[in-house]
Amino acid sequence: MISIFFKFKPLLKLLIFIPIIFYFGKRSLIAFDEGFYALQARWILDKGNWTIPLWFDEYVLDRTIGLQFLIAKSQQIFGRNIFWTYLPTTIAAIIMLFITFKLHEELIDKKFAFVSPLILSTTYVWFDYSHLATQDIIFSSLVTTGLFSLAKIKSRNNRIYIFLFGLWIGLAFMIKTFLVAVPLLSLLPYLFIKKNLFLTKFFWVGLIIGFIPFFIWMISINQYLDQNIIFYLFEKFNSLSNKNTFTNPFYYYFWNIPITFLPWSIFSIIGIIFNKPENKDQKFILIFFPLTFIILISLFSTKTPYYPLQISSILTLNSFLGIKYLFKSKNYKSIFIFLTSKIIPMFLITVAFLYYFFFKSITSFNFKENTYIFVGLILFGLSWSLLNNKTNFKNVLVILIIGPYLLTSLLLGSGLFTDRSKELRKTMEYVASLDLVKNQTIKVDKSGINNSDSQSKIIRIALQTPILGDGLKTINNLNTGELSWFNESSNKRINKNSYEILFKNDTLKPWILILKR
Repeated sequence: MISIFFKFKPLLKLLIFIPIIFYFGKRSLIAFDEGFYALQARWILDKGNWTIPLWFDEYVLDRTIGLQFLIAKSQQIFGRNIFWTYLPTTIAAIIMLFITFKLHEELIDKKFAFVSPLILSTTYVWFDYSHLATQDIIFSSLVTTGLFSLAKIKSRNNRIYIFLFGLWIGLAFMIKTFLVAVPLLSLLPYLFIKKNLFLTKFFWVGLIIGFIPFFIWMISINQYLDQNIIFYLFEKFNSLSNKNTFTNPFYYYFWNIPITFLPWSIFSIIGIIFNKPENKDQKFILIFFPLTFIILISLFSTKTPYYPLQISSILTLNSFLGIKYLFKSKNYKSIFIFLTSKIIPMFLITVAFLYYFFFKSITSFNFKENTYIFVGLILFGLSWSLLNNKTNFKNVLVILIIGPYLLTSLLLGSGLFTDRSKELRKTMEYVASLDLVKNQTIKVDKSGINNSDSQSKIIRIALQTPILGDGLKTINNLNTGELSWFNESSNKRINKNSYEILFKNDTLKPWILILKR
């Protein structure tokens, strides 16, 4: 039965990814960063301003408008539904899975190439960010495309791949600006070997075409600014390079990557350490590139879990090689089978029972979410317990993937990775149903946005507000009969003779909905 897995037609194989990529239930966003980008996309459509990223009526000049433009265009074409907010990320995720498949074929072998995208799709950090409306999966898919095109360049006659390698750089710059330098610097030794590609016109044509979106945007926005947008973007990059809220010690990624790349991190480490490269492509892309990349981002002051997404496809390929090495190893195969079929299943099943019957009350998850977690962990453990020393390599791969695949599918179905602000969504659905609110514009008192908590809450409230109005410098600018969100915990107090509180509850706290009498 297991062998049937590898006999599916290519089109049918794609159906396997549907439970991991697509979610059709109710959604809600977190504030940072996806909510912020989605709100800017909303202002693009509301105000018709496709050039300047906004925060109410203020310019936000620390980023490009790339992602916000894509989200707004998606909603403009398909409808202003939250589902379409995720379309750019979903498309990028699918492209990244496909390129991972092609990288496996190019660098390892065509046999079992379908395994690598399945491993990637069940990796925690990739799965998490593939369901966030942020720049990270889009940027990572472009980096992965660059890696693939570079691996395919064997001579100056590989014009399409030379063009692609130039193209991705400009497109990636439109998404993450100067951070595109990190993967490029990590590839320097490999680029030196393939330096002839820089002598072809196809690279430069691709590079110029890739930068066209940025150049058009730069020319459009500069007419509104007192200096070139490049200076504002570099200022942001410089702030990230210095000590800030996201500054972490040098060793941050040495523990963060193994955790966020679960359950495949140990196999990936083994693949990097013990795999013997068969050619220069394997040597530079599978080993030198990820190690150099990790060192470079470790030197950078700002450290976040999503920076390593750019090497996640490469870590995936190394996971496959690590599994292959352990399976073929006379010294480690028995240990590998024992740990994966006995210790890990026992641990997962024990954790599942302890959580579900003793500790689930300490979380805010509902019955459905807790049940899906419990069932997912149990199925994960049971599937890996099927391994034994007589299992052939093909079946080992299927068994190892089935566990994380079932857990990941159930986690997506539970809504934990899609309906991330569920209680606030439900509250705002009730607010929108109130007769006094229907068809009414609701403004926001910006003076109440005085810390990260109040900003986080108002971003999510604004996204759920049916008709969002302008930002007010002060509540005194509100006219009679107008509604506004007001921060009741701010230093200002409202005169109850002048204002009526229409809605107030703990979920929206500190924000309340008021009406000017």
